[in-house]
Amino acid sequence: MEKTKEEAPETKLEEAAATPVEKKKGINIKILLIGIPLFIIQEIAIYFITANILLTKIQANHSPATQDSAEVKKEAEPAQQESKELGKFVYMVEDLIINPAKTDGKRLLMSSLGFDVSSEGEHKELKEKDVLLKDAVISVMSSKELGQLGNTAYRDTLRTEIVKRLSQLMPKVKVNTIYFSKYILQ
Repeated sequence: MEKTKEEAPETKLEEAAATPVEKKKGINIKILLIGIPLFIIQEIAIYFITANILLTKIQANHSPATQDSAEVKKEAEPAQQESKELGKFVYMVEDLIINPAKTDGKRLLMSSLGFDVSSEGEHKELKEKDVLLKDAVISVMSSKELGQLGNTAYRDTLRTEIVKRLSQLMPKVKVNTIYFSKYILQ
């Protein structure tokens, strides 16, 4: 009987030594229950922080364009004061189809624009130079990416860029404002 008592502690030690080794080989359930949800929460937090920071920086980078629009608006104010009625002489360009930049022709923008000018003479000049006008609008808008074109706040910048381009091509025509009657992204 003494032998069995001696053998019993040895087998208990062997079993105790074997048990932790088996736990180390398997997957720890605590890691699965705590680690994976923490990882997912971190990924979501990183996404929202990055998106908010990057969006504010992108908008801050476009602020010089906004400053340019303010300068053009200041220049356009005297022209608006000279013309007693806005909307009296509006030249319409209907249904321009534009391929935005970096879309490989898979996305389209359909737009109709109205150019408000001060006099009938300027209206006639826009009508005579319709091809130049359409080319200027298409070149400005096709150089923009979908993110810019989809942003409603960016339309004022588009207006100012189109006005600048037109002032280079037709210096005698002073555009008071540009109206978008259609603006469809697909």
